[in-house]
This record gives sequence, C-alpha cells and structure tokens, in this order.
Amino acid sequence: MVVTFALLLAAAGIIYFSCETFVNGVEWLGRKLNLTQTATGTILAAFGTALPESVVTLVAVAFGTTPAHKEIGVGAAIGGPLALSTVAYAVVGFALLAVARRAGQVTKAGVDANTAQLRRDQLWFLAIFVAKIGLGLVVFQFKPLLGIAFLAAYAFYCWRELTADGDGAVHDDLEPLMLRPRSADPALGWVILQTLGALVVIFAASHLFVGQIGAVGPWLGLSPQLTALLFSPIATELPEIMNAVIWVRQRKERLALANISGAMMIQATIPTAFGLFFTPWHLAPPSILAAVMTAIAIVFLQFVFRAPLVSRHLLACVGGFYAVFAALLFVI
Repeated sequence: MVVTFALLLAAAGIIYFSCETFVNGVEWLGRKLNLTQTATGTILAAFGTALPESVVTLVAVAFGTTPAHKEIGVGAAIGGPLALSTVAYAVVGFALLAVARRAGQVTKAGVDANTAQLRRDQLWFLAIFVAKIGLGLVVFQFKPLLGIAFLAAYAFYCWRELTADGDGAVHDDLEPLMLRPRSADPALGWVILQTLGALVVIFAASHLFVGQIGAVGPWLGLSPQLTALLFSPIATELPEIMNAVIWVRQRKERLALANISGAMMIQATIPTAFGLFFTPWHLAPPSILAAVMTAIAIVFLQFVFRAPLVSRHLLACVGGFYAVFAALLFVI
C-alpha cells in the first residue's frame, strides 16, 4: 500500500502541473478563437478535462468483459455529476476563502460571477439529469436509441454557449504561453500543441490515479461498484477540480466556475449516451442514492447562485452533501 499511496501522490502532482500547462494553453486558445471567458471555461476547458473520464466510461461499458466492468462504467457516469456538484464546487469555495484571507477580503459580500448563466446551466443540467435517471428506472426495447438525444442535447448546449452574449473575450491578464514565453502573440500551432500535449499527460496521469484508487477500494473492503461510486468520480474529476483551483489562485473566478458548470453538462450527456448504447442502463439503489444527492445539491446551488455575488462560505458548504452520500452509502 505504501507504493500505491506514493503513486497516488505522484499522479496528483503530475495532474496539477499538467493542468497549469493546460489552463495556460486553453486561455490562449480562447483568445485565438475570440471566445468569451464563460465559453472558454464551459466548452474548451471542460471538454478537454472531461475527455479522460468519458473515455474511461466508454471503455468500461463498450469493451468491459464482465457485468462488473459495465456496472463500474455506469457508476462512474452517475458518480461524476455528484462529485462535480458537491466536491468540486466545495473545493472552489475553500480556495476562494483561502485567496480572500490572503488578500484580507474575507468580509466582502462574495465573488463577482455570471450567476444568472450559472443558474441557467444548473437548471439545464437538472432537467437532463432527471431524464437520465428516469431512464434508469424503466425497461423498454428502444432505450439505446435515446443515447442520440443526449449527444444532441450537448451539441445544442455548446451552440447556445458559443452564440450567447457573454462577458467579453479572453484578451487580458494572459500569462505568456509556456512553450513560447518570449512571444507576445504566439502562433495558433504552438497554442494547440501545448494544449493537446498537456491533455495527453493529464489523461495518462488520470489513468494512473484511477488505477491506484481501484487498488485502495479492495484494501478498504469495498466492492468495485462502491469504489466506482465513492472514489472513482473524485479521481476522474481531479483535472476539473485542479483547473478551478488554478484559476481561483489567478483571480479568474468566472473561468473556474464555468469550467465546473461545463463539465457537469458533459457528464450529464456524453457518458450517459455511452451507457445507453452499450448497457441496459438499469440503476441499482446506490446509483439512485447518488442521483438523489446530486439533485439536492443542484437545488442548493440554485440558492447559492441566486445573487450577483457568490458566497464563498455557502459554496464551500455544498461539499457536505457528498459526506452525507458517503455515510448513507455505507448504511445501505
């Protein structure tokens, strides 16, 4: 187990530094494509960092050789949104508190963010998520065809983000591109090379991290299904969480919140489509519990995002829902 924990720490460190490189590259890519900050976070950054766990789900459900493998894929598709809506937002809340304390701004009302859009995104997510869970409670012959509808829903979401009036294109406060530190305006090819290269490293390190988490589960006496629901989502969502922390540290709170919001939309649609295509998509009680806690967390986030300024303390509190889920999971 000593080797396992050493590999966990090493993988986490690699993911963090790779995310630093990815964040730098994706901001430049947003500038080159003249995207708003919100669109850069919800589409470019979210799609890039959500790609590894989407591939993990696809491999589990499409190429898994046992029912347990497919159940792990379904569990990851359900657990991902739970981890994002609770742990990821809570980590951002704590990061915001840490940055505010360092700057002596804890007494300020909150953080300026595009809360109206965040609330809309969460409502869109909740509607899709309810449909996703509802399909897991019934059985009928043509269920796999509905996977196309979830892919279409994500395509529509991307179109809406790209065409909506945003908060200004990403042009200011950009650090030099890491691959071209002396260039004031690096070529698009260098930007794409850095962004894709960082993604490859994140993907490899994430697989190493998830593999070690899989080894920790049996050591704790947990079944593969419980490990998939309890630990794997946090492991696979680590890039999104680290991206958000990096942007908070850089005082780019809108990008941090938009990245999580966009990743949630991906988790509600693309892994679900894979599950519908390749499994019966029938949810067990632990997955239903995860879905219920996710819906409750979203309702709470609607309360958090009700005002123009986001309360750091309330955002940090959303992590409590994951703790409640973990406790109930062990009970049932």
